[in-house]
Amino acid sequence: MKIPTQNISLNVELFSEFDPVKDSLIFLHGFTGSANDWNKTAELIDDRFNKIAVDLIGHGKSDTPKEVDRYSASSINSQLLDIINHFTKGKVILLGYSMGGRAALSFAINHPDKIKGMILESTTTGIEDPAEREERIKSDEELGEYIETNSIENFIDHWMNLEIFGTQKRFSNEQLQKLRTKKLHNSPVGLAHSLRGFGTGRMPYLGDKLSSLEFPVLLITGELDSKFSQINQELVNKFSSSYHQIIQNAGHNVHLEETGRFVGVVNQFLQKI
Repeated sequence: MKIPTQNISLNVELFSEFDPVKDSLIFLHGFTGSANDWNKTAELIDDRFNKIAVDLIGHGKSDTPKEVDRYSASSINSQLLDIINHFTKGKVILLGYSMGGRAALSFAINHPDKIKGMILESTTTGIEDPAEREERIKSDEELGEYIETNSIENFIDHWMNLEIFGTQKRFSNEQLQKLRTKKLHNSPVGLAHSLRGFGTGRMPYLGDKLSSLEFPVLLITGELDSKFSQINQELVNKFSSSYHQIIQNAGHNVHLEETGRFVGVVNQFLQKI
């Protein structure tokens, strides 16, 4: 379904019939992904929750405006607030992967009154060092230009062959082709502007604000993703109530690579909320 927000429309997928009595779990995908990335995961999540996935701006079936400021952290916060308020005036649980995790964290910092709990998969809090931030902004701008000057097929092939996704090479050719086909449905404009508006360098650094969050937080990373596991081992101590789970045999995209183990950890967390 399409939901209007901030003069655009975002696509939302419901993985179960919405029940206003239940708490709602909101799924936020990563860069080049979509709401449908969560299909298999959502099927296994505790049915005591409404399961709602959002196509973030510039992705999936959501609008891809040409104005870069529509993709900023503050704009995404406003868009998510409208989506959540469409379903409930109460609190929700956010589950975000990578870019979606950054969006979840950014929203939670700005609207903590709307959050009952949060699950962050392979997520960072942005970049604190100004020089590193500028370097990342430059890198993302170059990647945005690459997207705009090459075919979407070439870019997705480039993206899927990055070292961080190397653990997915063990998938069958059929699995990899299905994953590639889903990513090809994204808009080049939407992807390029997502980098320019909400890349890791562009988003405000949030690492100094984590202690203000009083709800429970679950951090998940893959054992084979040493970079993000190290980042989250340091992050876990900055929240007032959090736990870091490292999933065996998984790389960056834990819910894709080790769905059963990922869901097991998530359901345990949900039972405590």
